[in-house]
Amino acid sequence: MSSFSENLKICRKRRRESQEVVAVHCGIAGGTYRRYESGEREPSLSMFCVFADYFGVTLDQLAGREPLPFGED
Repeated sequence: MSSFSENLKICRKRRRESQEVVAVHCGIAGGTYRRYESGEREPSLSMFCVFADYFGVTLDQLAGREPLPFGED
């Protein structure tokens, strides 16, 4: 699993939301979101930005280039 997919999962769990809830809020299908989180697919840059904005983190934090502002809960 890539740093991105791991961080995406950490961010979602921190908010205590399901994959479906995040997908709806970000305007994508639930299956697409699940593939991002499992590492089967990589999002476009614009979708990457949507996730970073939604979770309140920077692109570098979401990509794993910098630590997330919160640890793994």
